[in-house]
Amino acid sequence: MAERIDKLLAHEGYGSRKDIKKLLRSATVLLNGKQIYDSSIQINPAVDEVLVDGELVDFHQNIFIMMNKIMHTVSSTKDGEHQTVFDLLDDKLRTPYLLEKLHLVGRLDMDTEGLLLFTTDGDFTHRVTSPKTHVDKTYFVILEHAETDESKAQIEKLFAEGIEVGPEDNEAGFLCQPARIKWCSQEEFDLYTTNSSYKEALARTQTVVQNCNLQAALLTITEGKYHQVKRMFKAVNNSVAYLKRISMGKLTLDFNLKCGGYKILPEIEE
Repeated sequence: MAERIDKLLAHEGYGSRKDIKKLLRSATVLLNGKQIYDSSIQINPAVDEVLVDGELVDFHQNIFIMMNKIMHTVSSTKDGEHQTVFDLLDDKLRTPYLLEKLHLVGRLDMDTEGLLLFTTDGDFTHRVTSPKTHVDKTYFVILEHAETDESKAQIEKLFAEGIEVGPEDNEAGFLCQPARIKWCSQEEFDLYTTNSSYKEALARTQTVVQNCNLQAALLTITEGKYHQVKRMFKAVNNSVAYLKRISMGKLTLDFNLKCGGYKILPEIEE
């Protein structure tokens, strides 16, 4: 769909529409290889190529950003007391257009780390987060207390059948959908704690991990209710010391991303 070039360039952070008029006079702005001066010219951002002083303008038809969320950050655009995940984005991703359109595909609690997805694609977000779609979400969990082999088998059974969790804060208790749990090897533990703040979380709860196969697991759920993972383990008389989202649908966290780091995804599969 065609739109005025001054509007599109303003969305991408090149200034106000008045600034764009000046830009077209002072800079070299090429539209499909030809220099333009008229700020009212209509372009189709899906097919037209625009360069400003030799730099290609990315009109962000739809953008997807993967972040390795760090602890102590809030999953919102603004917070009066704490740093938000949007604060971690570069200025180039904080243009008026993106600040209006960019949103999160599901939230994470302040002290939960791991996979966080930003996008401007509202239809994608609705499809992924709708309760009707039952998209898998996998979390890496370190528990405060080790489980025995016998209790591990019991937890697996209870989660697979759908465990009932109690109320928390203003949220009522509920019956969880069936979930899958897999206990971690040392190799998996080392991978999932890469680029994380897990040591800080364990220190805060005075948790010591002596055998990760008895104390660390991957939990896959198809819901995302309030503190659900923590409440599920509370229902089996344990507590979560550290929590990190590993995957959502077909999207898996890039474990090379530093805490608070992010990357723009070229494409994404649901």
